[in-house]
Amino acid sequence: MIRLILARHGESIWHAENRYAGKSDIALTQRGLDQAVELAQWAKAENLSSVWSSSLMRARLTAQPVADLLQVPLQIDDGLNELDFGRGEGLTDKEMRERFPLERKAFLQNPVNHYLPGGEDPSLATKRGIDALTRIRERSEQNARVLLVAHSTLIRLMLCDLLGIPLSHYRSRFPRLDNGTITELMLSDEGASLLSFNSPFTVQNKTNRDHVKQ
Repeated sequence: MIRLILARHGESIWHAENRYAGKSDIALTQRGLDQAVELAQWAKAENLSSVWSSSLMRARLTAQPVADLLQVPLQIDDGLNELDFGRGEGLTDKEMRERFPLERKAFLQNPVNHYLPGGEDPSLATKRGIDALTRIRERSEQNARVLLVAHSTLIRLMLCDLLGIPLSHYRSRFPRLDNGTITELMLSDEGASLLSFNSPFTVQNKTNRDHVKQ
């Protein structure tokens, strides 16, 4: 058995404007940097054995303070990277409706079968994410608690896969995943159990959440 704590990275400069941030390597806002510090303070008492991150800067900047405080190396796995949103990268919902309205409408109806034009197939992205979790589990001790800093869409897709929910329901079953929150899973030979979802790790975050939905 292993417990995985999936943290969504802190607020980025695009999330502050409700823009889709996928493979684009963008920085954190000051609020995002503050959320990284808050995550590190939360982690002090959580008995974490290791800290992992996607290779994208916004995730690494969120995870590094935790690794520094716990005095463990920050381990990187590209499998935890966010999806490529193709022509949707950097755009708001309104801008996508203006530039490719039919494709945007189809995406909203079924975001897996009709993913954003030029973007990454969510089914393939889910597989690489689950493969990353498998690698991390194999490198972790029994009953370990492991922190992974990753991204909204990938986390929600992996949750669907692990919990037996159709991937196309990731936006409806998990309609929001805020910046600076944690989701905890227990993985065992019997499968996955969801222990918490979109939970703030500080009281401050509980009253001051990001409202991005992708």
